[in-house]
Order: sequence, then C-alpha cells, then structure tokens
Amino acid sequence: MHGQEKFEKQVSKYPHPTKPFFERPHLTRRHFFQLAAAGVTASFLPGRLSAGSVISTSGSVTTRNTAKNVIFVLLAGAPSHTDTFDLKMAPGVTPASFKPATINGLLWPTGTMPKLGALLDNIAIVRSMRAAALVHGLGQNWVQIGRNPAAVLGNISPNIGSVVAIEKEAERKPGQVFPTFLALNSSSGAGQGYFNSEYAPFRVAPTTAGIKNTTNTTGQARFDSRYDFLHQIDDPLRVNSPYGTKVEDYDAFYRSAEGMMYNPVVNKSFQFTAADSLRYGSTSFGNACLVARQVLNSNQGTRFIQITQGGWDNHVNIYQPGVLPTNLALLDNGLGGLIADMKADGSLANTMIVMLGEFGRTVGPLTAAGGRDHYPQQFAFFAGGGVQGGRAIGSTTPNGSSTLDPGWSRQRDVKPEDIEATIYSAMGIDWTTVRHDDPLGRGFYYVPNSDQDLYGPINELWGS
Repeated sequence: MHGQEKFEKQVSKYPHPTKPFFERPHLTRRHFFQLAAAGVTASFLPGRLSAGSVISTSGSVTTRNTAKNVIFVLLAGAPSHTDTFDLKMAPGVTPASFKPATINGLLWPTGTMPKLGALLDNIAIVRSMRAAALVHGLGQNWVQIGRNPAAVLGNISPNIGSVVAIEKEAERKPGQVFPTFLALNSSSGAGQGYFNSEYAPFRVAPTTAGIKNTTNTTGQARFDSRYDFLHQIDDPLRVNSPYGTKVEDYDAFYRSAEGMMYNPVVNKSFQFTAADSLRYGSTSFGNACLVARQVLNSNQGTRFIQITQGGWDNHVNIYQPGVLPTNLALLDNGLGGLIADMKADGSLANTMIVMLGEFGRTVGPLTAAGGRDHYPQQFAFFAGGGVQGGRAIGSTTPNGSSTLDPGWSRQRDVKPEDIEATIYSAMGIDWTTVRHDDPLGRGFYYVPNSDQDLYGPINELWGS
C-alpha cells in the first residue's frame, strides 16, 4: 500500500482534522495568550507544571538526540518554492539573474543566494512537503504548534518552543538566567498555549542597544535598595500567598527579571556593534541571526530560538527590486552568515536550524499581477544538529506543482506534524508523549495521534 493511501486509511480509523483547510468551514484561531515584549516583561512569568504525574508515552520509539538547541526560522508570508529551494527555471519567466547552477546535484540560484549556495554541503532540503491550509494566519500557527489551529485543542496548543522549554526545564543549571524559549522579531507568533507562562516565548526585537530596562538611571546600588524594599512590602502577599499561585508567579517573575538586571552576560549576548551587524547584512533579520548565535554561545539556558522574517507574500511584481530579490538577499546574508559562523566555531554540530514558510506559491507562469498566489506545495530547510547536508529529500514534478517522489520512509507528503516530530526527536524528546493536564481533559499529544503512528520524524535527514 502506498504511504499516502496508508495514511488516509489510518486517519479514517482514528479521525482528527487533517483535510486541507479550504475544504472545511472557515474558522480563525483565537489566541489564548499573546504576550509581546521588547524587554523584560510578563511574557517570561515563571511557574512550574508538575510534569511527572501527567505524562504517558508509547514507549516504543527511540529519539535521535543529536541537537542540544534548535533555531526555528519562520518565513512568514510563504516564499515561492520554485524560485528558491526547489528551483524550477520556467522558460521566459524566471529571470536570468538567478544564474542557476548545479551544486551537489541540486539546481541552485547562485545569483540570488550565493552564500547559502556555498554552504550547501551543510544543508538538507525537504521538497516533498505539502501544506493543508492556504490562509496565512492559520498556516503560520499550524507550523508553530504542529497541528490544525482550528481543531479542538488548537487554540490552547503551545508553540513547539514551549514544549521544548517544559521538557528541558530539568536540564537548566543554577545561574542560567535566560529563558529557555527566545523569540526574535516574532511579536505575534504562537505562544505557550495552556502551559504556564514560564514556558512562553521571551520576545525581543534585537538592536545594538540590547534589551531595554536591564539597568536603571539611578544606578545599581539604588536599584538593589528599592528591590529589597519591595520584598519587605510584598513578601507577605507574594511568598506563600494567601491569594494563590497566580500572585506567587509575580514574585517568581520579579526574581527572574532581577537576574537579568545589571548582568554583563545579558549585554554580551544581546548587544552588538554595527560591524558585527554588517557581517550579517545590517538588517533586522541578520541582527536576529547574530543575536541567536550569541545567546546560544552564552550557555545561559536558552534551547529554542524562533526567528521570523516576513515579506514573502508576493502576489504582485515578484521579481521586481524590493520584492523577492531583496528578501532573498536578506535571507542569504543573515542565514548564510549564521551557518558559516556556527560551522566555524563548532556550534552547528549541536544546533539544528529548521526553516519553512506556511505554504508555497503557484508554479510556472506568473499571474496577471506579475506575482504568485497561495499554493500547497512547499519546502523545509534543515542544517546542523547531525543533519547530513548536501542533498534534497524528495522531488517534485518538472514544474514543482506536486510531489513526484516523497523520498522518505512513509512514502507520502511531509506534513507540519512530521516537522514537529523531527524537531522533538533531534532534541531527545519523545514525540509520542501525551500530557494529561490540558484544561479540557482530552489529553494533549505533543504530535497529534502519534500513538497511532500517523506522523513521525524524517529520519532520512540523518542518513537513514
């Protein structure tokens, strides 16, 4: 039985929402928590979930456990797969400036992404991925939470980074003051869902000045005095609070924030010079890539970093200056600089970089507006964390419209849920985990219906 037929048979036996969303009634995802911050704010409110007594697993899987950290790059707006990582030179359409060349057997646009082209031996591209939703907000949340946001638990499901944060909590060491989940240039991404606020993304927009409000104009001595006085006033209400754990959370938040005040490691990790920024393209995306590397190298407890780069919704004049060529240059400089530097310092070996958009773009000739519209076929990009680079997994038809060869063991299109399982496996997290602490009492699957083996890691990324 073909992999897709087997998958559809399993879905029929164990029903859950998997149909392409454009075949379903339209719903929008209501954000359960959406906490935005440019500095030390309540998006980093500590508080523990008692995990030990609420978790079950299939007990039948072995994780790869090859990555200590993950950098997840969301290309918001959905890039054209056939103009980027599944290049198809449409005669009379694709600009000659793309300068296609074959590198490691892969057709590559050397004119638009020369730095990444020079690093292809470190990169694996999944070309057999297909989206189930063609609505931006829905698709973006889908790839961040690894499931349909409009399903029963969709609006309380945590970001993949929040799952990593709760799973890696026990590995934090004394003195590590950074949050486990850091979100750069991601002010509106998926949050911690029903998890406690400690596992929410700590949202920062990188600047040369670093994080705001980690010093006070009156000086550290005066700050310490005020902080001590605050404890004298508040401790009877916030420590073992008669008003419950929500009030106690504020005390934990104060302590976490205080750990980042007047701390030289914060400045070293989040500040950078104009010269440093230039090496990554002197852009907000490049700055995020730079800060991501610095934060991970600081070893202050951060394990999952999400970076968002927008601007890929190219319905009009896609090949004109300021549209696709500009965005590809931003991506090439930022991500190319990040991979090159991490390769040089050895950190790429234990950090997996994952990149994708929410879906792809129409193929072949451009639309009447000179652009490309929403389309389900897409790609996923992997580097580091034990991934064997220099190759593509799966292939598409000559015009890129659909999968020709899935290229992996399940013999079907790759789904966002499979990308989620791949990340968990790389991090040593059992993707078949089910938590029994969700507010609806249904059981929250890290990967939906994973106990029925509907989804799983793309093990071919590791060469097997």
